Amino acid sequence: MSKMVCPWWLGYALIIPWRKLVQDPHEILAPHVREGMTVLEPGCGMGYFTLELARLVGERGRVVAVDMQEKMLEGLKRRARKALVESRIETRRVQQDSLGIADLSGRVDFALLFAMVHEVPDAARFLAEIAGALTPGGRTLVAEPSGHVTAKDFEQTLALCEKAGLRVVGRPQFWRSHAAILVRP
Repeated sequence: MSKMVCPWWLGYALIIPWRKLVQDPHEILAPHVREGMTVLEPGCGMGYFTLELARLVGERGRVVAVDMQEKMLEGLKRRARKALVESRIETRRVQQDSLGIADLSGRVDFALLFAMVHEVPDAARFLAEIAGALTPGGRTLVAEPSGHVTAKDFEQTLALCEKAGLRVVGRPQFWRSHAAILVRP
């Protein structure tokens, strides 16, 4: 799998309005996210999904948005201010060898891993961090673009998820994507 990271300037192309016609954040996230939840979104970019996550968790919820590129996080913060959901979103920059989420151990109700696991240099370690952050019964949506990730590679990612302690409980269908819902038992 490729470990090339999406350049920050491409983040603008990922938040274009017409994308909602094929990948509507509300339709994708609403079945999994409720008011008051704590949600983790690594690889948030400029917040295509983050803003909807913030709306869904409501004023009592929290979204922890993590990215390795400061310019992506800056774009997300601007968009969150405009959408009036800034207070629900905490941004974090990835640390050298981890996500920097040790303080979230066992506290995350839902994690969104959308089109980003293929960019992670050590997917096994990354997925172990995600699993450790989830509450018992916490869920993760993993989706990878079929143009970048083959079905075989996606199955290997799911095998790593299972080694990290997550169990596949669903296979939603999204435009041009491989996807799975996993739970921490």
